[in-house]
Amino acid sequence: MKIGVLALQGAFEEHIKMLSQLNAESIELRQLKDLQQDLDGIIIPGGESTVISKLLDDLNMREALLNKINNEKLPVFGTCAGLIMMSQNTEDPKAVPLGLMECTAKRNAYGRQLGSFSTTAEFDGIGGIPMVFIRAPYIKEASKNVDILSTVDGKIVAARQGRFLATAFHPELTDNTCVHKYFLDMITESK
Repeated sequence: MKIGVLALQGAFEEHIKMLSQLNAESIELRQLKDLQQDLDGIIIPGGESTVISKLLDDLNMREALLNKINNEKLPVFGTCAGLIMMSQNTEDPKAVPLGLMECTAKRNAYGRQLGSFSTTAEFDGIGGIPMVFIRAPYIKEASKNVDILSTVDGKIVAARQGRFLATAFHPELTDNTCVHKYFLDMITESK
């Protein structure tokens, strides 16, 4: 299994390490030509959604990325800024989302860096897992087509819509591989 990890900015190296622990091959997606490779899925990491959005446009990768995801029916997993990029709406004109999931993401919902925190919460299909929130978003609204997988303090922090998975937290910043395994299982199911 080969996973493309969007490596424009953010915590992409940590995702690559998680995938390696699960014996999945990964490739960094840094420029347009990287999207020509055969992939089984894509991860959009945490980082700064406005920067990721700008770089997708500056590097002419946005349309090619969307075409690859849609034409090849690729499963996609987004964490933190990746959740923002996967949503249909962000309520912030500087972060132009990809519109993959029928939801609205609230950026920096927990405040600045000082509002970052860790907790343990239930994730549907997995159980209790550690969650690290860094300037995290949450899903403010979701259509009936979106399955809510986890909430923290009444806020949606993990969701799935078909072949798309998004978390407000950073599973790659823990030593627990369960969410990445969940995503790899989604890929296997989709084949």
